[in-house]
Amino acid sequence: MKFELCTDTVEGAIIADQFGFESIELCAALSVGGLTPNFGLIKQCVDRSKVQVHVMIRHNEGGFQVTSDDLILMRLDIQAAKKAGAHGVVFGILDDRNEVAETNKDMVQFAKELGLKTTFHRAFDFVPDFRAAMQKVDAFGFDRLLTSGLQPKAEKGIALIAEIQQNYGHKIQVIAGSGIDVGNALKFSGSGIQYLHFTARKPNSDIVQMGMGQRMVTDIEKIQQIINLPFHYIN
Repeated sequence: MKFELCTDTVEGAIIADQFGFESIELCAALSVGGLTPNFGLIKQCVDRSKVQVHVMIRHNEGGFQVTSDDLILMRLDIQAAKKAGAHGVVFGILDDRNEVAETNKDMVQFAKELGLKTTFHRAFDFVPDFRAAMQKVDAFGFDRLLTSGLQPKAEKGIALIAEIQQNYGHKIQVIAGSGIDVGNALKFSGSGIQYLHFTARKPNSDIVQMGMGQRMVTDIEKIQQIINLPFHYIN
């Protein structure tokens, strides 16, 4: 089983490296599904760990439709991620019907010309027809797909994720994510899914003051519990 840690800190990247994770998805603003992190954070994660760093390219919360101005920002952020040394970028553009937008094709090509891997993120879980969406994700050349199987939590979407793995796993790295913990992680490997994505964060003892948020730290215990499970998978 391969693991990807979703993190917003350098600490998370270092710990993922120490525990042998394949990759991290690096984000800011995890409370809204993840937004694009700053250049310094990307560079420090690359410089201080050996894990693959895949950078979220999403600067607006609340949906996955984009304007022409948004596309310019996305290209600039992809260029910045490359300059910082990232291994890949993570994005997903939907049209007004929540179908996979044709615009993704040009963005994938742009990233690939820079030598970056591309992941279609959980915008996929909002599409009306996952089979039609997968055909586009495949045709546009994405390297990886992160999905919860069109469900709020991946545990309820295992059958759908397993179908995608069976049909596309030889071409696209299929990654299951959302709500994965020590209580359900083994169910995924038993369905043939080979890559798990999860956050491992907990609040420290700081008190929230004047709406400034609470500092989170990496939950090492959760990581240890999951990676020590007796994983196996069905070919």
